[in-house]
Amino acid sequence: MPQVPVKEQRVTKQRLAISAALDTLVDFVSTQELHRLLHEQDIRVSLATTYRILASMADEGLVDTLRNGEGEAVYRRCSATSHHHHLLCRRCGKTVEIEAPAVESWAAKIAKENGFTQVQHTVEIYGLCPECSAA
Repeated sequence: MPQVPVKEQRVTKQRLAISAALDTLVDFVSTQELHRLLHEQDIRVSLATTYRILASMADEGLVDTLRNGEGEAVYRRCSATSHHHHLLCRRCGKTVEIEAPAVESWAAKIAKENGFTQVQHTVEIYGLCPECSAA
């Protein structure tokens, strides 16, 4: 999949603070949640700046983004460096990164059959994690 050139971003105090905060989080976080966490730590970044920086980090592939059960964009620094998907718990928000070669093959096959090129896809699987299922 060809990479789209991304405008080089300035390294600002706000960008460094957002990046550092993401490094401490395990689960996906909304822009508003991250903004609140930063303010609790006395780090002053406007909500608009938080949105802009998270969007640029997603464009650069520095964070994963997906839509939660309410359709809100959420972000997380992922440990996987290659294309991957997520299992998400609808109750507690736990996320598991997964590789899915069968999905990759299927997506490539469907695209080819329909004459599509430069295809991208996102697969998110929602359910209940083992802990929430047992509760």
